[in-house]
Parts: sequence; structure tokens; C-alpha cells
Amino acid sequence: MDIIINDEPRYFDGELLLSELLEQLGLAGKFVAVELNRNVISHKRYAETPLKNDDRLEIVTLVGGG
Repeated sequence: MDIIINDEPRYFDGELLLSELLEQLGLAGKFVAVELNRNVISHKRYAETPLKNDDRLEIVTLVGGG
């Protein structure tokens, strides 16, 4: 499956849920905001959101500091 993540084309084998993708990217359990095809996805829906070929994601991690 071909997916665009933060403007970079990526390839993944098989079907994925958004939560599985975040796990593969090392982002599971971290504070992130995800936009899928220009729609913000609630973190409560990550485990039930399937990804499809040619989906576009923007993933933003939150950074603390002062």
C-alpha cells in the first residue's frame, strides 16, 4: 500500500489501521496529531481507522519546552 506521510511517499505491506501505522513508525503512545486526507482524526479512533492506498497523512508530534 502506498501512503503519503508528511509529503513523503511510503510503502507498507498489506492493510493497516492508523494505530498499527503509528506503532510501525515508533509513535505509539506518544502525543501526536493526525490528519488523514485533510480530516483531523481523534486519538480515540486510531484503532478503528483503516488506511487505504494513496491516503495522505500529516502527523505532528508535540514538543514541550520553554
